[in-house]
Amino acid sequence: MRPVSVFVLLACASMFALHAADESAGFTFNDQAGQYLDVLYNGKIVGRYMYAYDKSTPARLNETYKPYLHVFDAEGKAPITNGAGAKQYPHHRGIFVGWNKIGFGGKTYDRWHMKGGEQVHQKFSEQKTDKDQASFTSVINYNDEAGKPFMVEERTMTFRRAPAPAYVLVDLRTTLKATEGDVTLDGDPEHAGIHYRPAEGVNTKETLYVFPKEDAKPHADFDYPWAGETYTLGGKKYSVVIMSHPDNPKKTKWSAYRDYGRFGAFPKAAIKSGEALTLKYRFLVAEGDMPAVDAIQTCCNQFTGLNEPAPKTVVIPAEQPKPAVKKGEEAKK
Repeated sequence: MRPVSVFVLLACASMFALHAADESAGFTFNDQAGQYLDVLYNGKIVGRYMYAYDKSTPARLNETYKPYLHVFDAEGKAPITNGAGAKQYPHHRGIFVGWNKIGFGGKTYDRWHMKGGEQVHQKFSEQKTDKDQASFTSVINYNDEAGKPFMVEERTMTFRRAPAPAYVLVDLRTTLKATEGDVTLDGDPEHAGIHYRPAEGVNTKETLYVFPKEDAKPHADFDYPWAGETYTLGGKKYSVVIMSHPDNPKKTKWSAYRDYGRFGAFPKAAIKSGEALTLKYRFLVAEGDMPAVDAIQTCCNQFTGLNEPAPKTVVIPAEQPKPAVKKGEEAKK
């Protein structure tokens, strides 16, 4: 037998290394069946879709009553978004969808705080990955108190890389179908819509919001094309921009002023029986300070298909909670 040359061994080693790199290059999925779906880029987790549903105990049901997306840090090591078990507003979880006043059949259902029913993942109707992007579609039943669905959501989330200082783009397209009768989606900006919630432990004194309007009045304005926040978690800054597609319902109000960082858009709508409503939002996630306004607007234009110029903006510090009034103090004023 002829001896194998060093050149051949090195060539084989190089081919093996290249093949191994190819396997981890680009976007991939890692599905922990029945629990969560990890979205990875070059082997690092960028997002974790939590889709478990387990009502075996009250505690487990509380952990799994709604699907949501965790966003991970740039290193892919840990979520920078909130999950089950938080002390403050534990129903705020990652990137999530819900309304606290859903009208159906003469009743009102709360699928924000998740009282008297759940959002239950049924299946993934589609999963796609390649070197440039990943996407999946989660089919979700909105159940009544008896566990029967009155609305079905198809939530598609698409992941792409983003230019620095941003590191990931997440497009959320949700189609909500009234399967059993007319449905109304209602509530208020604090308890309804499509929102992002940072992980617990944000430095509440450093949270900032940016608006694409010089004289922005976030409690009164409608239809921002986008809004962003910068928050500090574990000594690191993160910046997130939520962009709204022009096809979304008009007269949408935004909640973007809380010091702990939960923010998002509140679209209202009525859906006739057998019909569906589609909502489209984009999340731009960066490590560090907010990306430049022109970069944000370019990203927004790519999402909307418009060609809007970079707007003048204003940065507003988060509202700080008012001090609690002690019993009897109010009467003295």
